[in-house]
Amino acid sequence: MMRWLVDGMNVIGTRPDGWWRDRHAAMVRLVDRLERWSSGNGEDVIVVFEKPPSPPISSTVIEVAHAPRPRPNSADDEIARRLAADPDPANVRVVTSDRWLGDKARAAGAVVEPADAFRSQIEAS
Repeated sequence: MMRWLVDGMNVIGTRPDGWWRDRHAAMVRLVDRLERWSSGNGEDVIVVFEKPPSPPISSTVIEVAHAPRPRPNSADDEIARRLAADPDPANVRVVTSDRWLGDKARAAGAVVEPADAFRSQIEAS
């Protein structure tokens, strides 16, 4: 089973669908899509946001995580931290559109999936 570390706002931001008018609703929609996708293929998914969703978003299917301190690019830092702590980074796919995080993930041995391609994949399921 592949493990996925998903930069949530990168995936949300791939479509100019008005997500910025209600960020929380966009996060809920993404978690819902990820739950359906993960349930259908058995993949282990962690979606990481820069700050805790308010109100909280919970899931029994995927992990909804956030950076310890909200600031720009803190989700990238949290994904990099989780990847560095993973005992088998070659079995991890990092979903991001951020060059720095992509380079760091590849250097650790993970596979990088562009956020827009991943969003198309989860929307097709």
